[in-house]
Amino acid sequence: MSPLQPVIFSMSVEPQLLFPPSLIPALKNARGPLWRQLVEEVCAEEETSPKQAAFVLLMARLGNCAACKPDTYRALHGCEKCALRTLRRYRDSDESLLDAYHQALQEVETYLSSTPDSK
Repeated sequence: MSPLQPVIFSMSVEPQLLFPPSLIPALKNARGPLWRQLVEEVCAEEETSPKQAAFVLLMARLGNCAACKPDTYRALHGCEKCALRTLRRYRDSDESLLDAYHQALQEVETYLSSTPDSK
């Protein structure tokens, strides 16, 4: 390869619109025992359950997934690395993360109870 020839990088990860539920198990050891227990409980649920939806909502809020663009540093490294970095940088306690999760769960359940198609 010539030194003037452009180097083409390929992304080994595929960024998602929101935090993908398939990555929830990868976050199990990102925090302490309370967080680990939450991840285990959520993983035991169906992917379409309100608990998984609430977890996705929590992670999307923490990581600001809605603002992620395909050409950003976060997107180039993928959702899993971004989520792990977000959790490592979270300065509050695991209890506050659980509170935020329960708030998201309440919002999901409220939304589902007010939507005729979900009954």
